[in-house]
Amino acid sequence: MDFLLDDFLGPALVVIGQLLLAFIGYLIARSIGKSMITRSFRRLQEKRKMNANRTQTLEKLSTSVLTYTLLFILIVVVFGIFNLPIGPMLASAGVVGLAIGFGAQGLVSDVVTGFFLLLEKQIDVEDYVTVAELDGIVEEVGLRTTRLRAFDGTLHFIPNRNITSVSNHSRGSMEALVDIGISFNENISEAMKVLQEACDRLAEEEDAILEGPDVLGVGSIDEYDVKIRILAYTENLQQWGMKRKLLQASKEALDEAGIEIPVPQQVYIQDKK
Repeated sequence: MDFLLDDFLGPALVVIGQLLLAFIGYLIARSIGKSMITRSFRRLQEKRKMNANRTQTLEKLSTSVLTYTLLFILIVVVFGIFNLPIGPMLASAGVVGLAIGFGAQGLVSDVVTGFFLLLEKQIDVEDYVTVAELDGIVEEVGLRTTRLRAFDGTLHFIPNRNITSVSNHSRGSMEALVDIGISFNENISEAMKVLQEACDRLAEEEDAILEGPDVLGVGSIDEYDVKIRILAYTENLQQWGMKRKLLQASKEALDEAGIEIPVPQQVYIQDKK
C-alpha cells in the first residue's frame, strides 16, 4: 500500500509544483508587463505631449491585451503539464468554432467597435459622454466593454457593439446658462446692470470660468416675471457648480439692490353668505 501511495503522490506532487510555478510565473509576468506598459506610456506622454486621459485609456487597453495573452499562454502550459495535445484540440476547436460562430459575432463586434472608438479618439477615460442612452464619466474602454460611471454612482458595463453613437460633452468649454426672473415693476436695464456687476465679481473669483459670465438680455417674458439670461463658459465638468454659484450671486445682488424676484401667488376669495 505504501508503495502504491508513493507512486501516486510522487507524480501528483510534481504536477502540483508545476502548476504553482506556472501560476506564479503568470503573476510575475503580468506584474512586470503592467509596470513596463505604465512606464512606456508615461514616457510617451511626456515626449509627445499626449493628453493624459488618452494615455490612460491606451494604457488600460494595452494592459487588457497583455492579460488575455498571458492567460492564453498559461492555458497552453497547463495543457502541457497534463500532457494534453494542444494541436488536435485546436483543430477540434475549429469545428466547435463553426458551431458557435454566430454567437461569437457579438464578441468580434465588441472588439472591432472598441478599436475604432480608440482609433478615432471618440472617447477617452474621464470624458463626460452619452452612449447607449446613458450619461456618465468614462472609467475604462476595454476590448469588450466600456465602463461608464453615472452621476448617481451606478457603474454601467456597456458592450462596445451597443455603442452606435457617441455624444462627447468634454471636448471644448462647457456652457453654464441661467435665467433670473425679476418683477414686471422693476427697471430691466437697472437689473441687468446689477447682474453684470455680480457676474464680473464672480469671474474674478473663479478660475474655472473661461469666458463671461455675460448678461445676454431678456430671455423670455413669463406669466409672473421677466427672465434675464446669463451665460458663462467653464472648464469641463464645472458647468453645474458654476450654475449654482451664478444663481446665488444673482439672488444676493438683486436683494442688495432692492430688486424684487417675484413669487407666484394665488388669491382665494371666500364667499361668506
